[in-house]
Order: sequence, then structure tokens, then C-alpha cells
Amino acid sequence: MRLDETPEDQAFRAEVAQWMQEHLNGRFAALKHRGGPGDEEADPALRKDWERELAAGGWTCVGWPQSCGGRGLSIERQVIFHEEYARAGGPGRMGHIGEGLIGPALIEFGSPAQKQRFLPRIVDGTEFWAQGYSEPGAGSDLANVQTRCWQEPDGSWRVQGQKIWTSLAHESDWIFVIARSEPGSKGSKGLSFLLLKLDQPGIEIRPIRQLGGGSEFNEVFFDGAVAEADHIVGAPGEGWKVAMGLLQIERGVSTLGQQMHFAYELDLVIQAARRSGRGDDPAIRARIAEAWGGLQVMRYNALRMLSPSEGGGLQLGREALIYKYYWSNWHRDLGKLAMDVLGPDADVISDDPAIRPLQQLFFFSRADTIYAGTNEIQLNIIAERGLGMPREPRPAA
Repeated sequence: MRLDETPEDQAFRAEVAQWMQEHLNGRFAALKHRGGPGDEEADPALRKDWERELAAGGWTCVGWPQSCGGRGLSIERQVIFHEEYARAGGPGRMGHIGEGLIGPALIEFGSPAQKQRFLPRIVDGTEFWAQGYSEPGAGSDLANVQTRCWQEPDGSWRVQGQKIWTSLAHESDWIFVIARSEPGSKGSKGLSFLLLKLDQPGIEIRPIRQLGGGSEFNEVFFDGAVAEADHIVGAPGEGWKVAMGLLQIERGVSTLGQQMHFAYELDLVIQAARRSGRGDDPAIRARIAEAWGGLQVMRYNALRMLSPSEGGGLQLGREALIYKYYWSNWHRDLGKLAMDVLGPDADVISDDPAIRPLQQLFFFSRADTIYAGTNEIQLNIIAERGLGMPREPRPAA
């Protein structure tokens, strides 16, 4: 991916920045820099209104093909949009899972009827999605899912089981679920990918209280919940293929927006260091410099990761394998630095806007090296898929 911008790119960057300046104000001004990781419970109703504001301006699903309701922007333009959105303080997206995960998965694997039913409502911000992957015994080991499903004579599917760590399920309309459709199957075989409406009998959502005090994560229990006959993505037994395609999408362009939010958090740490006087401590200064340098490394690796392949299009290569491991450890260390900069002020939960965001950063970054694949899983992936090393011995089934 090129590092220089054309005059047209620069004009587009100015267009995004101007739109954000004009629209992220008034009743939406309270959403600036809110709703990100660790703060996802911030005013969900207003953030849903913000999704519709974005949609009215044509700023949802900017990378989707125009035939699917998107703008069809190039990788370079998508990066610019996400950077300027984050730079302006754009709130965490309530539509992220729809726009960034299930929508692209339906574009790639869905039927024409599924695309017609679901994509327009993601684009216009009127339906919101949750992800039903992790289970109590199948987090990083996704192939160990035990939630099961079976097909009824009328073609519909029944789902029985439990999902956990389901972000914003209580604020969502739909959930996509990986479930075992072939009795006796193991690992990645015999799985199916289903779409279920959350507001129905047979589904119970229970919030999980977290270290930071919020409960945006949930447990979701399925007791004979129904997915319509045509709400299976791909054929029965092809769930793993769809799930893996979706996880590749997760490492996509929005990572550059994530980094802009990281830069905002680093700036909060620097401001706190100046206020407390700890910015004069050589050890603290060295750690701040190291954090800044790490953020630059992260950016350039992401740009390399997002470079189109020789055959055209975006095919994530080996560079993408290190990304999650790198940013999660960097962010965890930033959380530690934030606490050391605050000193004794960090020890008591505070509502002070100069303190509370840094405490939330610390609390939530504790989970960064666990969710979306633990550090240990990430290192196995790097070793086995990236370096071609022998697979780690697995226990017999």
C-alpha cells in the first residue's frame, strides 16, 4: 500500500474531516471518544442514532461493493476514512459487527435472498448484530464448540447450547452462531453457520459484570431457538469455512482506525504525565517514547498487511499473523504505563474525566491478550502457519 497520498486522496480526507466536524456535534457531541473497548455501554441508544446519521451521509459500509449498498472505496480511501473518523473522536460503532464481520461474510458466502434481506438493514443502521462463537469450553479453541443444531421437517433449524463473551448481545437484533449440525462430529467438521433473531422464545441473554464495572459482554443461552430454513450461510457442514473467512475479515482495514484511538489514549497518558510531574522521570519518559515508537511500527506493519496482492484484491499475508499479538501486548503495556503515570490516584475508582478513562484503559487492556485468540494461540499460529514449524502436539480426542 502506498504511503504518499494523491491530491484526490487529500481532498477526500478533508471531506471526511469536514463531515465529521459538522455532524459530530449538537446532541452527538457527547459521543466523542466514547463507546470504544471498555466503554461499550456508553449511551447505546444515541450511538444507534449516530449509525443512522452516518448512513444518511453515506458513511457506513464504505468498503462494500456499490452493488451491495456500499461505496466501493479503495483500500487507501477506506484507510483515510477510518483514520479521520477516529481522529475526530468518532464513537465506537454499534454497527461494527454487522458492517465489519457478518456483512462481508454474507457478501462472500451468502445467498442472494440473504443479501437482499440483511445487507440493506446493516447499511442503513436499522439492525444490529452479535457474534455467537465463543463458549465456556471453546474460546480460543473455536473448533471445540458444543452448541448443537438440527433441522426440522419444515426446513428450519433448532439450536441448543450456550455462547459466552457475546459483545452487546442485549443491544442487538440478530446473532450469527456456529453450531454442530452433525452428531458425533469433532473439531472443524460437521459445523453449520446460522443466523438467528435474538428476540424470540428459547433465547436468554445474561450480562456478565466485568473488572471495569460494565457488562457489555453477555452469556447467551439457546433452548430450542429457531433459525429459519434459509438462514443458514453456506451448506450444512460448511460452517467452519464461513467462520474462518469471517475471522480473516476481522483483521481488515478498520485496524487503522483502532490505531488512531490508541494514539488518542497515548496522548491522554502524556497529558497525565505532564500534570503529575512524572513526565520528568527518565524511566517514564523512556516508556512513553517506547510506546510512541511501537505505535509507528504497528501502523507501518498494518499498511504492509493491507497492501493488495500481486493478483489484485486484498489477501492478508503472513504479516497479518503477527498483528493481533503485537497490538494486544502493546495496548496492555500502555495500560500499565497509564497506572504508573497516575501513581496513587490510580488506586481508587474515580469519576474524574482526567483519571477514569485511563483506569478503564488499564482494566480493559487486561483482556486484550485473551479475547480474539490468546497470546498462546497467536504464537502457535505464527509458528505453524507463518514459519512452517511442526504443529504443537494435541491431546487425543
